[in-house]
Amino acid sequence: MTLYSPAKMKDKQFNLFSSFIYEQVGIQLPPGKKTMLEARLQKRLKALAIDTFEAYGAFVFSPEGRQAELVHLIDVVTTNKTDFFREPGHFDYLTQKAVPTLLEQRKSHPSHPLRIWSAGCSSGEEPYTLAMVLAEFAAANHGFRYSILASDISTRILETARTAVYPEERIAGIAMNIKKNYLLRSKDRHRALVRVCPELRSQVAFRRINFMDPDLGIAEKMDIIFCRNVVIYFDKPTQQELMRKFHRQLRPGGFLFLGHSETLNGIDVDFATVGSTVYQKP
Repeated sequence: MTLYSPAKMKDKQFNLFSSFIYEQVGIQLPPGKKTMLEARLQKRLKALAIDTFEAYGAFVFSPEGRQAELVHLIDVVTTNKTDFFREPGHFDYLTQKAVPTLLEQRKSHPSHPLRIWSAGCSSGEEPYTLAMVLAEFAAANHGFRYSILASDISTRILETARTAVYPEERIAGIAMNIKKNYLLRSKDRHRALVRVCPELRSQVAFRRINFMDPDLGIAEKMDIIFCRNVVIYFDKPTQQELMRKFHRQLRPGGFLFLGHSETLNGIDVDFATVGSTVYQKP
């Protein structure tokens, strides 16, 4: 039996991969990430029966490889960590300030649904949290309608998000009434799993979107964009361009929510600060 021997990545190859990844998706990989990239890509080399990173690079950089392998390479390098009700103050601001403000602005079109984009949605906890709090808001405000677009660049993590199945320990911090209203326990009690209820799942549409694409492919303007703990992986020029895209995608008066470790300081885009890492398009 032949044992698989992990390939080793040379600095030159790492530099080629990191430049290619930056060009494709805007994510920076400093030299300190070489060991991480090497370990993660070894699984792809094994799956493709490729012996060296040089051979893998030649494949990925070819027209055929870009078509077949690029999504797998991006899946390998993207970080997907999130939680339900992460940074909870944002959801309070959403229902207490942002949504009432937007509804007041559009009194002449009350039947139009509020459109929310969870940009960089990872495994789905953020858009489903949005759906939960907006469903609660709708229950208290007759006629309120909403729709959520959730996007990520990783096809693998989007499949996880679509299934909407999570281990029970992931929902420990959710209020009991929210759990009862919107989460279903597995009928097999030996499997400690829950699933988001069908009514909420129907409110969320998932789509693969690459922030680096000139056209994000979203026809409709958004009222609210959540893009939290994503832009920290981009350099300033990439952040600048992405914020301009978000600005164009938002309706006048729309809101942008960033992560608490992120800021628009030094970014030349016309947003007003209205809360803790909450911004509004004039």
